Amino acid sequence: QVQLVESGGGLVQAGGSLRLSCVISGRTFSTYVMGWFRQAPGKEREFVAAISWNGVGKYYTNSVKGRFTISRDNAKNTGYLQMNSLKPEDTADYYCAARSGTALSGSYYSPLPWNYWGQGTQVSVSS
Repeated sequence: QVQLVESGGGLVQAGGSLRLSCVISGRTFSTYVMGWFRQAPGKEREFVAAISWNGVGKYYTNSVKGRFTISRDNAKNTGYLQMNSLKPEDTADYYCAARSGTALSGSYYSPLPWNYWGQGTQVSVSS
């Protein structure tokens, strides 16, 4: 079974930074795309960022553009989400996700097409 494990969450003051990591283990696909979603208490899980297999295609939700950077290191089976200029509104549980493929297309912003999920890591931003 494919497993994804996130780490790097924590508590930070507004304006601070965190870097989340997601390690994929077990039986993986030959190629896969990765994404990050977040879910605040009482709210729906929402798309944050996604990255293609080769790391060239990157997509972000409008609220994090210019502040967050998604990246990956395929040799380490690891994806990253660098979060800068954090705001209290960024407080949520962050989940990494993966699915087979090389390129991102329509519906990547929806949780439904993503087959594999991590357990989540908590990010709390204080004002």
